[in-house]
Amino acid sequence: MVRSRKLIGALALTGAAALTLAGCAGGGGTASGEPSESAPAAPAGDLALKIGTALPVTGSLAFLGPPEIAGVDYAQSLINEYAETTGLELEVVHGDSGDLDNKAYETEIPRLLSEDPAAIIGAASSGVSLQFIDQVTGAGVIQFSPANTSDAFTTYDDNGLYFRTAPSDVLQGEVHGNFVAELGYQTLGMIVLNDAYGTGLAKYITEAFEGAGGEVVAAPTFNPGDTSFDSQISEVLAADPDAITVISFDEAKTILPSLLEKGFAAEDLFLVDGNMAAYPDFPEGLLEGAKGTYPGPTPEQVQEFIDGLDAFVEESGAEPLSDYTYAPESFDATNLIALAALAAGSTDSAAIAEKLIEVSGGSGDGEKCTTFAECADIILAGGVADYDGASSPVTFDEVGDPTEGMINIYEYGPDNTYTPYEG
Repeated sequence: MVRSRKLIGALALTGAAALTLAGCAGGGGTASGEPSESAPAAPAGDLALKIGTALPVTGSLAFLGPPEIAGVDYAQSLINEYAETTGLELEVVHGDSGDLDNKAYETEIPRLLSEDPAAIIGAASSGVSLQFIDQVTGAGVIQFSPANTSDAFTTYDDNGLYFRTAPSDVLQGEVHGNFVAELGYQTLGMIVLNDAYGTGLAKYITEAFEGAGGEVVAAPTFNPGDTSFDSQISEVLAADPDAITVISFDEAKTILPSLLEKGFAAEDLFLVDGNMAAYPDFPEGLLEGAKGTYPGPTPEQVQEFIDGLDAFVEESGAEPLSDYTYAPESFDATNLIALAALAAGSTDSAAIAEKLIEVSGGSGDGEKCTTFAECADIILAGGVADYDGASSPVTFDEVGDPTEGMINIYEYGPDNTYTPYEG
């Protein structure tokens, strides 16, 4: 059963897929590094924690790299501001995951593992993560993705070392398919990336849309690295669908103009998290009326977090961010790893993994806290911390999947950028 409600201009749907939808806790967004009113007992000891990142600097998801990397670095800065109290100092070694085409991960993952990290944050793409999850977890290192949504990870044999802060495609597919149906569309065509992310999301969109009485009339696929999509566009248009969903990454820069130039109306076009981005180079108004879904809170729901992140980025001298997709999830992943290390009193990967469920609130007996400093004080005083993050309350289940998350819906304006859907 699915119930729907309006939530700050976004459609939020809670499904029966062992996932619940929760409003953003917001506290992670106000992280200041300041201690809470209750003084901690004492530092846990000298904990030199090292993590790596395998996030997309190059490839078809490179637009996600800057916000994800900034989220990690912002969390690191706040964690290290409190190092004198906690005894924990975090070092981050950055790497490039690339994509399934350029395969940057083939050299980057061995390089990162040679640094002996306790965890590697990444990749953004589910398909890319599946290329090196065995290599990372097989080495006894935690793999923690801020953006993987494929359901393949829920049952993956990962030695208890894989975690993610983004909810699975079970939820996004359900929200997306039901939203298209609720708008009155009877038939849906899809153009689908042929990898774990694309086919998995297409499956759940199809189930939801057809469960609501609609029919998916065409769903041609394309392979990672493809540069021509004429046959897929022709096939889906020949089926004459009322609406079209494009499931892709950076390939959308080619697919979307080609599709719309053939006369398909932008208002009947739907995107997903892999291609929800600003397209300033498109002709003005090309995407006006198109809509899309992606996991995570809206900027308005985490404005304090974004303000803090922007100030950090400016102070660090980095390029200002134009997109914040998965920045909160990356921030939360970093905080959770550090809190689990503090709770374990160890930088050993297995020891941290054993505490990740607990500090996320998955054990059900922790004290709520919304910043690293606040949670650290609870741990140092001998308590159990339950971190509610910038992206969501998180709350891991026994396989490292978040049981709480948010899927928001957006609509493109005449400048080819998107804002929360108003209905």
